Amino acid sequence: MEAAITTCYRHPSYETYVSCTRCERFICPDCMREASVGHHCVECVKEGRRSVRQARTVFGGAVARSTVPLVTYVLMGLNILVYLGELVRPGIVDRFGMTGAGLAGPDGSQYVYEPGGFPGLHVIGVVDGEWYRLLTSAFLHLPPGDSALGSVPFGVLHIAFNMYALWNLGRVVEERLGRVRYLALYLLSALGGSVLVYLIAPLDTAVGASGAIFGLAAAFYVINRRLGRDMQAVNRFLAGFLVWMVISAGFTSWQGHLGGLLTGAFVTVVYAYAPAERRTAVQAAGCVVLFAVLMLLVVLKTSALTG
Repeated sequence: MEAAITTCYRHPSYETYVSCTRCERFICPDCMREASVGHHCVECVKEGRRSVRQARTVFGGAVARSTVPLVTYVLMGLNILVYLGELVRPGIVDRFGMTGAGLAGPDGSQYVYEPGGFPGLHVIGVVDGEWYRLLTSAFLHLPPGDSALGSVPFGVLHIAFNMYALWNLGRVVEERLGRVRYLALYLLSALGGSVLVYLIAPLDTAVGASGAIFGLAAAFYVINRRLGRDMQAVNRFLAGFLVWMVISAGFTSWQGHLGGLLTGAFVTVVYAYAPAERRTAVQAAGCVVLFAVLMLLVVLKTSALTG
């Protein structure tokens, strides 16, 4: 009596006598996937991948398959592209910089804000509903040419220093937090810096990624403390940032630096100490609450400025 002919369950025209060690269906060489014992079929391999839990960092972020700090590089690229845009269109700074309240004339000249304004001048800034400035300003830097914002050498050093700091800090923080949490931290820190500028110095114009960078510096400190690392070197590093905040107060926005530092510290503390059993929910809620508080402060300040 002849044995029954068996064929591949996916390719019926292919005769085979090898079966999947998991589901026991017959498979041809094209459908075989090597396993620790025998071979698995394509569908069993897919099912096994779905059932494997994705690796997570200590702070709950998904461990990226690639070691490339993609978000950091994208942020650096955006900052550099926008700066190149400033070289072509210097007016970008006036249009998208962090201006809380100001007056502009028909020729584009800017004047000190006064409630009610003046005939022939129109109100500009966050006070006039241009809330986008709170974030767009974080991707701008001091122009390279002579202007009210800076001189030739400092205009170039401004973006160079920020990108160097972002490259050094961003890679470490992104690896620890994961891409989504890291991006949320960066944007909230940038926003927090702009909000503090609006609260304390609404008549000033501020630009730069410094608020977000200071937020990353605070995150770097909290992360190392949470992981139980030797804090001597970390303390010296953060002290250097604080000294820079004091030194740069004369020609940059210390309010933006401080706002980013405090925001970054708050966000990372929420990330680091959220209870493991509901970590993602607590972390997301903390970010949402912080965002809502920042927006409420903007509304209250706008109300105060407009009377």
